[in-house]
Amino acid sequence: MQLAAQGKAVEILLVEDNPGDADLARDALESSRVLNKLHVVADGVEAMEFLRGRGKFTNVRRPDLILLDLNLPRKDGREVLAEIKSDDGLKSIPVVILTTSKAEEDILMTYNLHGNCFITKPIDLEQFLKVVRSIEDFWLTIVKLPSPGPR
Repeated sequence: MQLAAQGKAVEILLVEDNPGDADLARDALESSRVLNKLHVVADGVEAMEFLRGRGKFTNVRRPDLILLDLNLPRKDGREVLAEIKSDDGLKSIPVVILTTSKAEEDILMTYNLHGNCFITKPIDLEQFLKVVRSIEDFWLTIVKLPSPGPR
């Protein structure tokens, strides 16, 4: 990954309303061999404020990767994904859907809205950590991500 090779932290935005799942993701990424900075927001409204650098997020860097839950308060992940992928300044950011949903309509909607992949969260703790590490291995080590553009 280009940023990690340059010694710069990979910026990750996790949009997750379950504090336990957010903590598990944080723990898995802290043990990562790729330098990263994880930002966590708990709802879709905050996610869009973060991505647009508004309010308390005026000084944050644009994320290199977004991990997005679908079932969120205030603005759900489906709406957030649609907004991201319809915004010329944000649509190049890869969005990984990480959700409890197994519904075929959610999977189809994710890909129709140009989400980059759909992962169902495992219930088992070890499997959840394995999934997060797999996301890290693929998206932060194998894939070449676009350079962050202006906000």
